[in-house]
Amino acid sequence: MRACNPPDWSTARTELSDLLASAGWPPSTISDAELALHELFVNAWRHGGSPAPLVVVCLSSTRLRVCVCDDSPVLPGEPRIPSDPLALSGRGLHLVRSLTHRFGADARKQGKVVWFELEAAA
Repeated sequence: MRACNPPDWSTARTELSDLLASAGWPPSTISDAELALHELFVNAWRHGGSPAPLVVVCLSSTRLRVCVCDDSPVLPGEPRIPSDPLALSGRGLHLVRSLTHRFGADARKQGKVVWFELEAAA
């Protein structure tokens, strides 16, 4: 049985925003990264069966890559908008696609990693 409440993602969010702020990334891009991280984190918990998803952040001088790992081997399909305009879920990957420069998913030996990338402002 799984807990009804998602795990606390505040540490991952704080570390991501602090890292980007110290690297001089603009607040609007930091907000986009936080929201995309939140979507992938909740998806890993809700659909990937991970009670505490693993988050890996890689930052170079020009690119941010955030990976969220879960235990499900099922790769996400193409982002979609739910047919019911009042649906409470189903827009997360579409939102991640809209906020980031690239995103995808890769199979692992056990489970998968879903990731996104953002480019530094020129």
